[in-house]
Amino acid sequence: MTVIDLESYEDALATYDPVMGLEVHVELGTKTKMFCGCSTELKQDANSQTCPVCLGLPGALPVVNEIGVESAIKIGLALNCEIAEWCRFARKNYFYPDMPKNFQTSQYDEPIAFNGYLDVQLEDGEIFRVQIERAHMEEDTGKSTHVGGATGRIHGASHSLLDYNRAGIPLIEIVTKPIEGAGARAPEVAKAYVAELRELIKALGVSEARMEMGQMRCDVNLSLRPNGTEKFGTRSETKNVNSLRSVERAARFEIQRHAAVLNSGGTIVQETRHFHEEDGSTTAGRIKDNAEDYRYFPEPDLVPVAPSRDWVEELRKGLPELPRLRRKRLKEEWGVNEHDMQSILNAGAVDLIVATTDAGAPSDQARKWWMGELARNANETGRSLDELPVTPAQVARVAELVASGDLNDKLARQVLEGVLAGEGDPDTVVEKRGLKVVSDEGALGTAVDEAIAANAAIADKIRGGKVAAAGALVGAVMKATRGQADAARVRELILEKLGVEG
Repeated sequence: MTVIDLESYEDALATYDPVMGLEVHVELGTKTKMFCGCSTELKQDANSQTCPVCLGLPGALPVVNEIGVESAIKIGLALNCEIAEWCRFARKNYFYPDMPKNFQTSQYDEPIAFNGYLDVQLEDGEIFRVQIERAHMEEDTGKSTHVGGATGRIHGASHSLLDYNRAGIPLIEIVTKPIEGAGARAPEVAKAYVAELRELIKALGVSEARMEMGQMRCDVNLSLRPNGTEKFGTRSETKNVNSLRSVERAARFEIQRHAAVLNSGGTIVQETRHFHEEDGSTTAGRIKDNAEDYRYFPEPDLVPVAPSRDWVEELRKGLPELPRLRRKRLKEEWGVNEHDMQSILNAGAVDLIVATTDAGAPSDQARKWWMGELARNANETGRSLDELPVTPAQVARVAELVASGDLNDKLARQVLEGVLAGEGDPDTVVEKRGLKVVSDEGALGTAVDEAIAANAAIADKIRGGKVAAAGALVGAVMKATRGQADAARVRELILEKLGVEG
């Protein structure tokens, strides 16, 4: 990889003002493709979900997916956009092997949603408003796999394989207006915007928006202009960035790269860039001139889309509580601070905690288990919380068993361990592993008597007034009962038997 000179971030911002534009593609969760009836189910055999329409065969006629249009309107409304009374599709003509028709059916000058905004919250609580230029409907391309090279890219490959299962899957492209005024916080704003947009898309139920699976990806456009000036600089476009951290890193790297080029007397080339996860760098892709002509023209095989105002208003009334407002409400209900709420959000635990409380667990217990034992397991196994084989209802049941005294925290961790290992639901794991707290007073009394007899010196210290020494006897009883005794009750019994007040 070519070594790229960078300016220090601080020096770059001392001289230049960054301007960003973010283009986010969201793959909709419809059952069928945008213009045909082919399934959108993932991980199927290559080219098994295709038909004459999505392969662009002569004479095949497309039909618009109504759920795709509905999803686009919902996204537009949630982004405070105006919804077009009349819009149409266009053909965006260019050749690429994974586009079998040699054009992409998209929207050009007549998007379904336009002129909106999204307020995003930065880590210190500041609210930054990102203006939305448009949200338009289009279709995804197929997938190219380049074989035989060292990098997985076409350069150096011996041949390429094409899978058209993804061709025609519905996409919504959301394009911001130029994001100005963020200054040194521009990378943070980019990350916060994509994070908020992802939560919004998930809340609407139109896509799972899993960036690691390509269901949501971001193109980061960035340019620099000298501080105090108004004219935009030449931009670069870092393509298909697929994680929140990478969006931030790509913006930061490009700020430093642009500054280094400009400070050395060079000229920024308007081009696409590839982002590299391993070191956070970008490298040149292809030149992208402003005058690039895709030869757009209206799609002659599709009728215009004219959503009635009654339908739009019906969809508006059905919108869920928006994520930022919901987080604010939950933060107050849960009694957590901003830092803790941000940690919960970063862990992807908000919905899981809500579902656990809906299943009957107190919110503090739901947070405790998801952000503690379960988050630890997710980190160790390289999974997200929602990929763990445990349900909110099962976590709520564990919390219930702790509250009833049937389990203590140590035993509860073992129960969750069993659930995660596929041993069954919490009650089954308790039964199979014999994990219930020993609450039989007779059995506890016997264990306490044995601990006192085996530790006479410690017992004498307790009788002499050193009550803190009771912890050693409690530990001995807990060991004898395999951690299944109620530690608080064990301590009470020890002091009672030794005639000492606690």
